Amino acid sequence: MKTYSAKPSEIEKKWFVIDADGLVLGRLASIVANRLRGKHKTTYTPHMDCGDHIVIVNAAKVHLTGDKLNQKTFYWHTGYPGGIKERKIGHILQGRFPERVIEKAVERMVPRGPLGRQQMRNLRVYAGPEHPHEAQAPVALDVAAMNPKNKRTA
Repeated sequence: MKTYSAKPSEIEKKWFVIDADGLVLGRLASIVANRLRGKHKTTYTPHMDCGDHIVIVNAAKVHLTGDKLNQKTFYWHTGYPGGIKERKIGHILQGRFPERVIEKAVERMVPRGPLGRQQMRNLRVYAGPEHPHEAQAPVALDVAAMNPKNKRTA
């Protein structure tokens, strides 16, 4: 029996929309990363971009468990000596671009390199409830119903 390897003409991409309101960040990010890579499909091929397009709305309303809102820190370096910067995740969620929290969480779960960057182009994250992808007729993906732990109310 030969191992199946998908050809570019055989890859079928679908559109999904996920409402992140009340969802736990890490659980949402792992589900989205698997969907972007295409690992949920039987035709999964590791060296091909066979994942789906994912649209995430209400990114500003994502939840974190524990005290991560005040303790989890993102670091970056400016390139200058002593140029390490930091920002708490709660500050980012209340700031101007709260969708970056989800983008970063998913980005760190897909492979680094050209294929991972190509798969990340299939992710669209919006802070509010509206998105401009109605023409693609995205199907709603209910992440909260997959597992009771995926949703936090408090």
